[in-house]
Amino acid sequence: MAHFAKIENNIVQRVIVVSNDDAPDEATGQAFLASIGISGEWVQTSYNNNPIEGASRGKYAGIGDTWNGTEFVSPVVEVQE
Repeated sequence: MAHFAKIENNIVQRVIVVSNDDAPDEATGQAFLASIGISGEWVQTSYNNNPIEGASRGKYAGIGDTWNGTEFVSPVVEVQE
């Protein structure tokens, strides 16, 4: 299964699963999502952190993570003492 993160203002809003048949690569997956009426910016992510078209993407995308154009970054949580 392929996983895609919806990006709005560089923040991950949701992550969905798409069949590998419909998303053998990122561009085809993005086109598939658009073809079924799921709009927006979608970036492929992976639990395995395997390179996707030459980029590691840093980590599996989670809601609230930042997409910096290269990889997903978790928000910094400050601990108050």
